[in-house]
Formats: sequence, structure tokens, C-alpha cells
Amino acid sequence: MNEAFQKDCLEILASKVEAGQISRRRFAQLAAMVLAGAPFALRTGPARADGGQLVLVNWGGDAIKAYDAAYGQPFQQETGITVKEDGTGPTEGGITAQFKSGKPTWDIVDADPFSAISLGKQGMLEPIDYKVVDKSKFRPGFGWEHASSTYFFSYVIAYDASKFGDKPPTGMADFFNVEKFPGKRSLYKWGAGMWEALLLGDGVAPEKLYPLDLKRAHDKLAAFKDNVVSYWGGGAESQQVLLNGDASMALIWSTRASVLEKDSGGQIKFIWDQGLISPGAMAVIKNNPGGRDNAMKFIASAQDPKKQLVMFDMLGQGPANPATDALIPADQKRLNPVDPANMAKQVALDMNWYAENYGAALDAYTKIISA
Repeated sequence: MNEAFQKDCLEILASKVEAGQISRRRFAQLAAMVLAGAPFALRTGPARADGGQLVLVNWGGDAIKAYDAAYGQPFQQETGITVKEDGTGPTEGGITAQFKSGKPTWDIVDADPFSAISLGKQGMLEPIDYKVVDKSKFRPGFGWEHASSTYFFSYVIAYDASKFGDKPPTGMADFFNVEKFPGKRSLYKWGAGMWEALLLGDGVAPEKLYPLDLKRAHDKLAAFKDNVVSYWGGGAESQQVLLNGDASMALIWSTRASVLEKDSGGQIKFIWDQGLISPGAMAVIKNNPGGRDNAMKFIASAQDPKKQLVMFDMLGQGPANPATDALIPADQKRLNPVDPANMAKQVALDMNWYAENYGAALDAYTKIISA
């Protein structure tokens, strides 16, 4: 880890201290972990493995720095294997192209589990070696044949407290009730989580959501769309539509909701009630150049609760390993989507349903919002 990179990581953490998101004590602890990633020439450690390199592909931006600080540099220190971060974005098409090229340059991908399920069935991904990766370090129900859960985020209701502070929304029925809660709304343009929200808002019980009744969801959307001011595609868009007052409520990522609450001085708040939990996962491309065994060792190393704590502090990701929950400071637990108190209020997206139905569902959803 070079000095410029260390400085960038420390600046991210320092900004969180200034914003009141982490304590100075947590800053000191995390800074020590970042500095522990200094070049091998400047430190001593366990014997290194014979050469080697892995390429980890994620979604870019701050994720590159966070993944390297939390996972890449510690793994290099532990094994001698270099982990290069690639922010290209591991879409299904990108993973497919890598595999079909016959000479992939990617090793590990930060994949949607439903994509991993689909691509795994097509023989493009390695089965996770659960003799190396520890299933006991997952939350129950979040390990798949071709993907290992590494974090969580949620789609939650964020709202303008200056308008609804005395009587805030309590679930999806309130989100879709513009008579009781006036104002425009904003939804995610890529559909995930929105079908569940529409059905919950239409009175479907959480335990009866799946298989999703897409006709009912799309009928609800078509009838409601005049109240939607925008369909956001990225986190910055979802924040802006609330900050500038265009919408009084929006369904947004929990990571952005916590930032919004800070940036707006508490004017924009959010609730976990009927939030929709979505897992992120790591998968390994078949015939990857860095080797299957090294990739599995990396995924296993990422299960360390202290490493997942860094990801929570830097990116707001909910940890996959429940042992991390106890490491999160008490004043930060409310920001963790998978804290037991928060998780109990939410519904988990069914990755198997998405693996089978997402493409066709998104086509129908897009036609409605574009009409």
C-alpha cells in the first residue's frame, strides 16, 4: 500500500469522524489497520506463499479503496498474494464475456447472488469450496453453491421529516398513500426491491411475497406512477431528489439513507420497517488465472469479522458474519441493516426467484416506467 493510497483511506475515515459517523477511538483503530497494509519491506510478518496475483472486480468508486484496505492488503500480508482491485463492475454480461473469452483476466467478482446462481448453472463459476469457506460464518440462508455472502444493504423508506416528523411512515402502505403522506415519490429504476415494495404496499403479507405476483405489482405501479417524480439509477441521484425537495419520500439504499440523514442535519430520516434486505457476494470465475484455491482462500479470509467491520465503517455495508455485530459501536448499530433489531423489521430478497425471473420482470417494469 503506497503513501498516497494510505492517505486516501485515512481521509475517508477522517471525514467520517468530522461527520460524527465514527468516534476518534474507532478512527485510531481503523487507521492502525490501514497502516498495517504498508509495503512488505517496511514490516515483518508470516512467511509468504510463492508469488501469485488475484484480481477482485467490484463496482468502483470508494469500494476500490475500502476492499483493498479491508481485504486486499491484509490478504497480501498473510499470504504474499497480491490482490488488484478492478472497478469495472462485474455485470452478468461482463462475467459472461470473461468466461467465454477462454482467457479470463478476472478472478473474484463482487456479484449479485442471483447472477451467480444463474451463471453457476451455466458452468461459468466455480462452486464455493465450503471446506475452505466456513458456512458457520454466514447468516442462515445466505450461502449459495456458487457465491459466498460478504455484505448486505437494504432498500428503505427515506422521508422528509420536516413534513412528516410528528407522524412518520411506518411501512410500505404509507409510502404509497399520498393522501395521508402528500408529496412526490422516487423509485429505483432497475426494479430490484421495488416489486416487493409495491406488493407490501398493496397489502401482501411479507411471508406470502414469493413467488412475486408481478401482474399485481405492475398494476399497482401503473396506477401510482403519476406520483413518481423520478426513477433513480445511482446513489447520488437518490440523495439529490430528497435534498432538493423534489420528493417527500423515496425508496433508496440504506447506505445512502444514513449519509442523507447526516448531510441534511436530520431533515431527511429513514426507517427500517419493511425494508428489503439484499445480499452482496463473492464468486469465482471458472478457469480464473489466479487459481481456484487462492480465490477460495481469499474469500475465507474476507469472513474475518474485523475486516468486515472496516467495510461497515468505510462503506456502510452490513456484515455477512454475525460475529461482526458485537464489534460495531452501540451508537452505530442503528445504521447496520443486519443488526438483529433492524433485520427483524425487514424482508430478505429471494435470490432464487431473482435468478429465474429478473430479466423478464425488469423488461415489464421498464416498459411501465418509460411509457
